[in-house]
Amino acid sequence: MHFVFIKKKWILFSFVLVIIGFGAWYYLFPKAILTAGNPKIKPTETLEIHMVTGEFSSKLADGTEIEAYRWDPGTINIEQDQKVILKLHGINGMEHHFHIKGTNISGIVKKGETTEVPLQFKKEGIYQLICDTHSTNDDEAPMIAYIVVD
Repeated sequence: MHFVFIKKKWILFSFVLVIIGFGAWYYLFPKAILTAGNPKIKPTETLEIHMVTGEFSSKLADGTEIEAYRWDPGTINIEQDQKVILKLHGINGMEHHFHIKGTNISGIVKKGETTEVPLQFKKEGIYQLICDTHSTNDDEAPMIAYIVVD
């Protein structure tokens, strides 16, 4: 029987070479899409963003039921002057009347339907997408999403 002995330095050299190869491949061929902003989308192109209505419910120790509605995702980031089509999908709740604070944009999202809202913000800032049906703490938790414009 014949055994081949590989010196430790060749194993280490091969390991380092493989790591460098994977690093180069990842750098040259990235497949991930940034979620906080996409540098490949120019402000002249229209960006499509999807949000859904969601509901959380629970029972307290005394049997009282509590619930909260939310927009998901709860925060989106867009560039100033970026044209956006915000697609709001009604999943939970029969309907949600909404407005975007600081604008004249308002509408209704109905369960099982999609409401398309064209957006283009001229000023930087944080805008609130507020559900008028669930807008206060009296409703157990306000249904608010944030649109961050940079």
